[in-house]
Amino acid sequence: MADKPIAIVTGVGPGTGSAIVRRFAAGGFRVIALARSPDRIRALEQELPDTHAVICDVSREAEVADAVANIRKSYGSPNVLIHNAVGGGWGTFLEIEPEMLDRNFQVNVMGLLYLAREVAPDMIKAGNGAILVTGNTSAIRGKANFAGFAPTKAAQRILSESIARDLGPRGIHVAYVLIDAVIDVPRMRERLSDAPDEFFIKPSAIADELWHLYNQDRSAWSFLTEIRPFAEKW
Repeated sequence: MADKPIAIVTGVGPGTGSAIVRRFAAGGFRVIALARSPDRIRALEQELPDTHAVICDVSREAEVADAVANIRKSYGSPNVLIHNAVGGGWGTFLEIEPEMLDRNFQVNVMGLLYLAREVAPDMIKAGNGAILVTGNTSAIRGKANFAGFAPTKAAQRILSESIARDLGPRGIHVAYVLIDAVIDVPRMRERLSDAPDEFFIKPSAIADELWHLYNQDRSAWSFLTEIRPFAEKW
């Protein structure tokens, strides 16, 4: 069934993850949507052509290994991995439970490690492929109220860079997208009901940037890409 390129997308929820699935499906990919909950990915599977739902907790190494093995057997070797799954939370270092930091590290960092280790060998053999990771400004700054989250995104960015430096010379594009914005999803609209439209970043626009990164010429690859609304103060 390897007649189409194959993309794995993790963290497929109602916002960015779904938009990424839609963009790559529209671009001719067979898309494998990964999430812990079946609700969103089952709906996408029914709606979009050649889109397939796989239940997987990316923080568990055995689940990742089984999921990728089954994908490879059923559909073929992935050409693109987009790690969009995220563990988050708020609180200062005095307020958080230490378990929060560990839990978020398992999703954001170890999940990336497990996934990359599973998909990279076939990409190396083929001499091409892409691993794209969605991040945010916590990857480069540690605000007081993000003590249980920012350290994991910083580690995720550094791990992505390490993977990029290893795989780039082998023909595999690894990129980290730093999203400096509030994503336009219903729960954030409710929380920030007074914010104007231009305050938010559209999930579809994030997906378009990932599509652009995938299609970059090999002579001009990006690693760290920052995206933000035109009115964002930074």
